[in-house]
Amino acid sequence: MKRPVLTLYCLLVYAFLLAPILVVVGASFNAGNFLTFPPQGLSLRWYVTFFHNDVFMRAIRTSLWVAAVATVISGTIGTMAALYYVQHAGRWKEAVRIAMLAPLLLPEVLTAIALLFFVYAIGIGTTTMIGMVAGHVLITLPFVFINVSASLESFDPSWDMAARSLGADRLTRFRRIMLPLIKPGVIGGALFAFIISFDTFTISFMLKGIGTSTLPIQLFDYLRTNFTPEAAAVSTVSIALTLVVVIVSEKVLGLRIHRF
Repeated sequence: MKRPVLTLYCLLVYAFLLAPILVVVGASFNAGNFLTFPPQGLSLRWYVTFFHNDVFMRAIRTSLWVAAVATVISGTIGTMAALYYVQHAGRWKEAVRIAMLAPLLLPEVLTAIALLFFVYAIGIGTTTMIGMVAGHVLITLPFVFINVSASLESFDPSWDMAARSLGADRLTRFRRIMLPLIKPGVIGGALFAFIISFDTFTISFMLKGIGTSTLPIQLFDYLRTNFTPEAAAVSTVSIALTLVVVIVSEKVLGLRIHRF
């Protein structure tokens, strides 16, 4: 395939992927009273309305809190599982991998229903947010596991043996050798976990605590009775928050994004 044709093909693919986002962002600046595109004039009125909407502000705080807690838990468990899978699983390696990736193989709605039955069976119900956090951890865990496992595939056991021969204890070997090696995988997996947790709908809808709503749920409820550009403003802010998380993680934690 000639280079100009390949370039055009790539541009068309990018345009196809980005067009819905651009439409939503453009509609959020609509000066009219209804969600339409192209905008009927430009205005920030719906952003002002959104930032003064206590219901949406509370939903954003809930989403951020749940995503942060789920990321920490899934990051810890997923990293430990990846270390066990690569270094100690032995003949159980395939079974561990299937178990860790199982949440990706099942439809999310089935996972949500199964978790709903489980939390009621153990007496938690939906009176707390424990069930929803557990659901978010479950669906984000495979992404941490995959990323950290991929980082560990390049690990040479002779490095650990050399450090051991020089007198380094287990904690020092992990901190000085293993952790720098798996750092990109841990950060990448945590980013995936946070973004997926922040945007997930089905798990949150089925397992949310009484009187609490995440941003996707609140936006869904809003669109059932309203069709104003405020919904586009909410979506744009959600996109912006995701980008901020990625950029801050890249700059502060040292993640390097490979550009092809």
